[in-house]
Amino acid sequence: MATVASDATGPSTELRVLRPGDWERWYDTLLRAFGGATESDEERALWRELTEYDRCLAAWEGGAVVGTAGAFSFRMTVPGGAPVPAAGVTMVSVAATHRRRGVLTSMMRRQLEDVRRRGEPLAVLCASEPAIYGRFGYGAATVHFSARIDTARVSLSVPDGTGDVRLRYAEPGEVLRECEAVYARLVPGRPGMLARHRPGWERVGLLDPESERDGASALQCVLAERGGEVVGFARYRVKLDWGPSGHDGTVRLEELYGLDPAAQAALWRFLFEMDLTSTLVVRGRPVDEAWQYQVSDIRRCLPRLRDQLYVRLVDVGAALAARTYLTPVDVVLEVSDAFCPWNEGRWRLTGDAKGASCERTSDAADLALSVRELGAAYLGGVPLTALAAAGRVRELRGGALAEASVAFGSTLAPWLPHGF
Repeated sequence: MATVASDATGPSTELRVLRPGDWERWYDTLLRAFGGATESDEERALWRELTEYDRCLAAWEGGAVVGTAGAFSFRMTVPGGAPVPAAGVTMVSVAATHRRRGVLTSMMRRQLEDVRRRGEPLAVLCASEPAIYGRFGYGAATVHFSARIDTARVSLSVPDGTGDVRLRYAEPGEVLRECEAVYARLVPGRPGMLARHRPGWERVGLLDPESERDGASALQCVLAERGGEVVGFARYRVKLDWGPSGHDGTVRLEELYGLDPAAQAALWRFLFEMDLTSTLVVRGRPVDEAWQYQVSDIRRCLPRLRDQLYVRLVDVGAALAARTYLTPVDVVLEVSDAFCPWNEGRWRLTGDAKGASCERTSDAADLALSVRELGAAYLGGVPLTALAAAGRVRELRGGALAEASVAFGSTLAPWLPHGF
């Protein structure tokens, strides 16, 4: 669930930890903030099941809930492959009747203090309104790739070994275990991916309310297999249509994962060549995914980018020490963080591809930046050099910027495969 909020507390507003008996009112307040959208009983029940009540806040005014904020307990892969505890900030809203009263600020401050007490070095979120969260120290750390591919005019080349992969249809709910096993094997390999350990998260991808299909089919699934082992899967929908010259159907990809290039290519080729269709719509894919280099005409794929995951370092020292670095780095960072002042000051980061340490220091600073820029660069997808060019990072020692920017990089683009 994404987040939406207004900067809205008055002296009569009280923050309380959410009680199970108040969930319905709390959730209805959230839905109203998202325009009063309705949800299926199945979807509502699943989000209630996933709610971590001790991590959710309700802002009350009298007997009414006027603000909501929650968090999920995740472990997120960071450069180097470590699964780092991260609070998945979610379900944030403020009633439109309570704008500009400090409700949002009070919820964000209390939430980050709680994250710190829990020993989680990171907080992450998906923002429905990106302009809101920078002032609370969140930086846009990943983008995702979407496209609308004219499969009638764009062909796909595939690597050697693709022919060894066999595909078969399967009912999505009947092969959930096999699909989750594929997902779990991929999580350690790419920064930004979330380990789905808590029961229930595997079912989010199966939510299939008819009201959200826009005339397309129910969710379909195809498995990729090699030697009797499942090595990938794709979930998708099909919307058939007919024009004056014949079929004009659309395939809408929901999820695709493959354990190796051949498995991925076999699944993409299947989607490109589906009968009675001429368009493939894909959303939220990694920016470095191979298919975009296998197509005959990228322009006819109408590629576009959009911000996705926002990262906030709650404990600068622990967060920077939790990941590895592409090249050796020894740099002193002057960090500003007015919202979480415990992060303010100078930190010496030393590390390489094997590990890192980050400790407070009184040594002269090499780079000066805010915690927001550290969040943006943390997963390796946003170069510190680009942030410096934007005026958001200052180089205080010659050569330090290039050194740190390269070290902070990642061999794979960070990617959040699903919202929360």
